[in-house]
Amino acid sequence: MAQVTVVINNRKYDIACDDGQEKHLANLAQYVDGKVSDLVASVGQVGDARLLVMTSLLVADELSDVYSELGKINEGKADKSNTMLSATDLESITSRIQKIADKLEAI
Repeated sequence: MAQVTVVINNRKYDIACDDGQEKHLANLAQYVDGKVSDLVASVGQVGDARLLVMTSLLVADELSDVYSELGKINEGKADKSNTMLSATDLESITSRIQKIADKLEAI
């Protein structure tokens, strides 16, 4: 089992992960640290526990939005179960994927 040291809100945390998952864990930690930094800029240093709870809620909200979008896509597929996706559908999906990829590359 591998171990990664991540930094969130200028504090180091040693986190265990499966071998080969070190880079992925480091990227996730950078994303969380970015969210915490945004909160600190907005509300100040209100304590690690409160910042991490607030960050968790922000990330959960983002995940909820993604699930909602996925549900809409799946509903559309159920309505068109015997038809192919249109070029517009594919462009929309491609655009969404690209936006997500851009956000991940930015962290």
